[in-house]
Amino acid sequence: MNLLKKIRVVFVVGLSLYGSAVWAQRPLTKFEHVEPAFWWVGMQSPELQILFHQKDVNLAAYNVSLEYPGVTLKKVKKVENPNYLFVSVAISPHAKAGVLPIKFTNGKKTLTYQYHLKDKGNDPKRIQGFSAADVLYLIMPDRFSNGNSGNDSLPGMLEGAHRDKPGSRHGGDLKGIANHIDYLKDLGITALWLNPVLENNQPSASYHGYAITDLYKVDSRFGSNDEYVDFINLCHQNDLKVIQDMVMNHIGSNHYLMQDMPEKDWVHQFPAFTRSNYRGSAISDPYASVSDMNLMANGWFDHLMPDVNQQNELFATYLIQNTLWWIEYAGIDGIRMDTYPYPDKTFMARWAKTVMEEYPGFNIVGEVWTESIVGTAYWQKDMKNTDGYNSFLPSVTDFPLSLSIPKALNEPGTWDAGMVRLYNMLGQDFIYPDAKKNLIFVDNHDMTRFFLSVERNLDRFKQGLVFLLTTRGIPQLYYGTELLMDGDGAHHPDVRLDFPGGWPGDSINAFEASGRTAVQNDAHSFLKQLLNWRKTQPAIHAGKLIHFIPQDNVYMYIRTLNNQTVLVVLNGNNEEKQVATQRLSENLQSYQSGRDIFSGNMVDLKNLTVAKNGFLVLELQ
Repeated sequence: MNLLKKIRVVFVVGLSLYGSAVWAQRPLTKFEHVEPAFWWVGMQSPELQILFHQKDVNLAAYNVSLEYPGVTLKKVKKVENPNYLFVSVAISPHAKAGVLPIKFTNGKKTLTYQYHLKDKGNDPKRIQGFSAADVLYLIMPDRFSNGNSGNDSLPGMLEGAHRDKPGSRHGGDLKGIANHIDYLKDLGITALWLNPVLENNQPSASYHGYAITDLYKVDSRFGSNDEYVDFINLCHQNDLKVIQDMVMNHIGSNHYLMQDMPEKDWVHQFPAFTRSNYRGSAISDPYASVSDMNLMANGWFDHLMPDVNQQNELFATYLIQNTLWWIEYAGIDGIRMDTYPYPDKTFMARWAKTVMEEYPGFNIVGEVWTESIVGTAYWQKDMKNTDGYNSFLPSVTDFPLSLSIPKALNEPGTWDAGMVRLYNMLGQDFIYPDAKKNLIFVDNHDMTRFFLSVERNLDRFKQGLVFLLTTRGIPQLYYGTELLMDGDGAHHPDVRLDFPGGWPGDSINAFEASGRTAVQNDAHSFLKQLLNWRKTQPAIHAGKLIHFIPQDNVYMYIRTLNNQTVLVVLNGNNEEKQVATQRLSENLQSYQSGRDIFSGNMVDLKNLTVAKNGFLVLELQ
């Protein structure tokens, strides 16, 4: 029996239970799942929905009661599957932390569940948000470093580590990343974005993390929930923020909510497996057919990724509370939300609004993969959309800019090619409500590695990173970029290779300069210098951007804030160029020279010479 048939059999058998007239009547002595497991007093929203799940006891036959100062029982929701009860309570602003006893009674049988209410955390290093002052470093935990080989293959987990197989788990974990905090801090990045760390107990291809089977549990092959919190605290102690990758569009097929579904409409169902059409543009298209929109939003992302129905109010509340729980519990500093246009857009607006109201200093970036600027801007908070939609999403992924960077660097300069591509892209920023909040990047875990995108040309590689780290937006780098790692995005494992030296016994340890080639050390040193310089530059973080139409394929722009001005010059030619700066005079004001941030030398602004495929980054003085 193939895997798809197995999934269908499980699905059909699970649904058939709803029609059964006989349910087991064992005494209620425990719960398999209580979610969220605990909560906090003092949250903005007073209402809390608690999911209780236990098989074969007919929970629907139980009455629920509670007595606790400041807490009121609002509603008990019974659903199609009597293995579930959803208990909603209201927590007043005056309620104190403590143990909330919730009683479940069926005749003379009573179980009292001790539910914990806690005080919210108040450490200023928790829940900081992220901005253009940061540089995010994207890590695929399974492929970065293995700090604990004892959790590689565990009982009850369907897939163990097989490092010899590109599409299998390789054993990287949270301890492996923690072991290299000094390396990351020294490199100069300020925030870590980890691909999803929650449980993916799937039979295969579970390493990437996007088929979550427990929304409240860190995958044990990465570590425990406590280890995750310890990891985040360690990052905060080292002035590194942590961005959690989340998924609202789908769950893994082995999630208990699929194996024992509360209601048939918790996921979108079709007579046979039906994929999404992956056409995000259909959601914002004023002429889109209903069938196209429905297939985009309701089709499954993959066989092993059931499409979640966020229009089910119980599931919607469950998902929102899950997000709030992780923020408050772990103290994460931001969220990267996967496949943002795929879930129900009304729900996503509600989700983002709720999160940002609870944590006003927080930030969320949504993955919007489209080459269209307008199609990307549709999803940013306060966009003036003709349909009136407001996503409440602060930041969006800037794929239009990202995809233009290699083209701009590789092409000869013409009227509409070469460096003018970057100028034209930024010239359309008026469309975005706030382009400074866009996440900008040259590659990620789904894309061709940047070094390969620029045809393994080190000069263009450096030039692209200079642009990325000095233009507007929130920059993101991908692990191994500093080592010139490459790979074709058409085959995902090729762009998700192990970091050399991350495993005991690796013949090469690229965490150390001695383990890198001369070219790799060149790239690493260059990026380290640029990143650590950027940390101290308010004009780059928040300054005004003034750019000039490229001439002879040379692009110049200024970042300025208060008394600080930085001039960037990018030469897109395969030959050295002498650059005149007269047309910059109104913006250069009284500046006569600038300090080259790489060499430290002073450069006369009247006589700029830029190497072939080269650049200048000058602090004007």
